[in-house]
Amino acid sequence: MGVTGFRGRVVALAVLIATAVVAVLVVVSHVLLSQVTDADATALAHTRAEAVAANVAVRGGHVVLIEGGNEALDTVSWVYADGHLIDGIVPGSVLDRVDALVGSGKSRTTMVGGDLLYAQPIRLEGHHVMVVVRVDLTPYETSEQRSLTMSLLLGGIAILLAGVVARLVVGRALRVVHDMAALADDWGEHEPGRRFDLGVPRDEFGELGRTLDRLLDRVDNALADERRLTDEIAHELRTPLTALRGEAQLAQLCGQQVAPESVLTEVDRLNTAITTILGAARTRIDGGGTRCDLGAAARQAIAGRAIELAVPADVDVAVAAELVVAVLSPLLENGLRHASSRVWVTGRVQPQGVVIDVLDDGPGFDPAEVDRVFEAGVTSGEGHGLGLAVVKRLAASAGVAVRAIADGHGRVEVTFPTAEAAA
Repeated sequence: MGVTGFRGRVVALAVLIATAVVAVLVVVSHVLLSQVTDADATALAHTRAEAVAANVAVRGGHVVLIEGGNEALDTVSWVYADGHLIDGIVPGSVLDRVDALVGSGKSRTTMVGGDLLYAQPIRLEGHHVMVVVRVDLTPYETSEQRSLTMSLLLGGIAILLAGVVARLVVGRALRVVHDMAALADDWGEHEPGRRFDLGVPRDEFGELGRTLDRLLDRVDNALADERRLTDEIAHELRTPLTALRGEAQLAQLCGQQVAPESVLTEVDRLNTAITTILGAARTRIDGGGTRCDLGAAARQAIAGRAIELAVPADVDVAVAAELVVAVLSPLLENGLRHASSRVWVTGRVQPQGVVIDVLDDGPGFDPAEVDRVFEAGVTSGEGHGLGLAVVKRLAASAGVAVRAIADGHGRVEVTFPTAEAAA
């Protein structure tokens, strides 16, 4: 899974954590609010009972209210003396529960539907007096519901913000990682000596920089090994080639019945191929700013063959002329081998570079095999003693793209980087 998947997992984790935190906060706040409202309702009941009890007295041996009762309180407070109701109107829905509270003779609290009932005894000499009050809990429950709704709404907003912030923060952090990886990849390809050199790691990015520096060191060592191997191969091959050339020249001077010219031609071609490979490897490692006139190099690749050439004039490419010849020659010979009557080369300048098309009027490439044309053992060219697989690798080492196109005729597209783009 790529960067996007990793960022998605981090954002999902952040949203999950935010959801858990919000859920806990909402539950805790709702429980605390319920306790506060219950305490407020109980305190109101106590206050109301104390107010009613302050107006109860004994006059002439009877329990009476000193001040006239408020009609508004008749349905929320009741006074019982010696088991008889002396003030207030008890609704039928709570009558049984009120009678039970009065009969207990103790200070008690009970719930009936959405109401809180509170009974409080009053000490009067010779009499058993109870005050029962009712508190409507609907306003408190409404307040709790509103608070819960608001908490859920704010919690949802907080979760959304957490997801957005996590996505932005993770995206910014991953952008730094992506940029560092891109730089390391570019350095490994073109400037193997470059390093981040961030010093002692102080955070994860420092660790990443140090890891990438170690990776670049390994890449640099691998390229050095490749260069040494190329040097050794070139040296080992040139030694017998020199002897072979000397023997062929001697045979030519002595007038022996051999064809030394063909031997010399093939030796020269093989030597050119080796030189080209060596030069390409050194250019890849050293990053030398080589360039050549593409038209002149293409004419050199044609080398007297019956091939039409139509490429842009005065266009420089960022590769050596020897490499252009080494890449085009096997393609031209392959076209001549499969063409019915004609092979031609065209060119066009594109933003990504100069595109050269090697075309012939032969049957072309099989669409099912077009992706395997440059694989080793599938096809081969004879001009430089290089198979097309080696041509592909040689071209790739210099930043040249080569691909076969199945369009009914033979067509190979080669894209050379321009000198301006390489600069």
